[in-house]
Amino acid sequence: MPPLRIGFLGAGTVADLHADGVRACADTVLAGLWTRTPAHAAAKAATYGCRAYSSAEALVADPDIDAVAVLTNLETHVEYARLALAAGKHVLVEKPVATTATAVRQLADAARAAGRVCMPGHNYVYEPGLERCRRLLQQGRLGRLVAVYILYNIAHPESVARHYPGVIRQIMTHHAYILLFLAGRPVALSALKATLHYRELDREDIALVNLRLANGALGHWCASFAADDHSTDPWTVLVKVLGTEGSARFSYRDWVENRPGAVHAQTYSAYPASIAAEVAHFAAVVRGRAEPLSTLADAVEAQQLVEACEAAADSGQLLTLTW
Repeated sequence: MPPLRIGFLGAGTVADLHADGVRACADTVLAGLWTRTPAHAAAKAATYGCRAYSSAEALVADPDIDAVAVLTNLETHVEYARLALAAGKHVLVEKPVATTATAVRQLADAARAAGRVCMPGHNYVYEPGLERCRRLLQQGRLGRLVAVYILYNIAHPESVARHYPGVIRQIMTHHAYILLFLAGRPVALSALKATLHYRELDREDIALVNLRLANGALGHWCASFAADDHSTDPWTVLVKVLGTEGSARFSYRDWVENRPGAVHAQTYSAYPASIAAEVAHFAAVVRGRAEPLSTLADAVEAQQLVEACEAAADSGQLLTLTW
C-alpha cells in the first residue's frame, strides 16, 4: 500500500517531533501543513519538504490527505479534530486532548459518527519500557503492586511556560494516562501546588499529587517547570513501579544526547522516540492492523483525573473518585 499521507494542523515545536516521527515510519509521509501565520507555514513546509495550505479547511478538504495530526494549542484541539473528522480524515490529536472531559466525550462521539480513527497523543504508552512494565504487572511477575511513582522535573523559562496552562493540566495529563495504562483507576487523591519562579504568570509551576489505587497501592506524582534535577540519580522524568516480588522503571536519563533540546542543554532521546512509535502505531491502527493502546475513553478518564487534581489542590482536601 502507498504510505499514509498525513497533514499537520499546527506547526509549533511539537510539530518538529511529529515530522521526525513521520519520516522515521516507512508507512507514513508528511503531505502538508497549515498554521495561522503564512510565513511560518511556508518556512516549516520548506523545512519538512511538504506543501503549505492556506487554511485548515483547505488541508482537510484535500483528497491527497489521508489523516491529520492536530498539533495546535490545547484550546483548539477539539475544533480542528472535529473539522478533520467531518472531512473524512483519520485524526491523531495531541495531548491534552481537550480542556474538559465533556469535550473529549463529544469528540469521541464525532469520531464514531464519522467512522474514523481518532487517537489521543498519549505517546508514553508506546514506549517499550512502559509496555514492559505493564506486561510484568499484568503477568503477576512483580507480585502485588505496592507503589507507582511518576516524576517530571524540567525547568521551563517563563517565556516558554506562558504558552501552556499550569503544570497540572499540561504535564500531569501524561501522569494520568500512564497510571491508567499501568495500574488502572485510582480511588482517591490529594494535591498541592505552588508558583515558585514565575515573575508574571500566576499559574502553578510545580504540583504534587498522592493517590490511592483500588488494591490499596499508593501513587505519587510530581510535575515541575520550576527546577531541573541534576543530582546523582536525577528525577528528570522517571516512572517507577514497585511490587512485592520485583520492580521496574523508565527514565529519560537512560538515553541522553549531547545536543540542545527545546528548553535544556541536552536532548532526552526517549521523548522523540516515543512520538515516533506513536506515529507508527497510529498508521497501523488506520490500516486496521492494530488497536490503540490508549483511546479517547482513556483520554476522558485522564482529563477527569486532571480536573480532580486541580480541585484537590484548590480545596486542600482528599477527594474520593467515582467512575
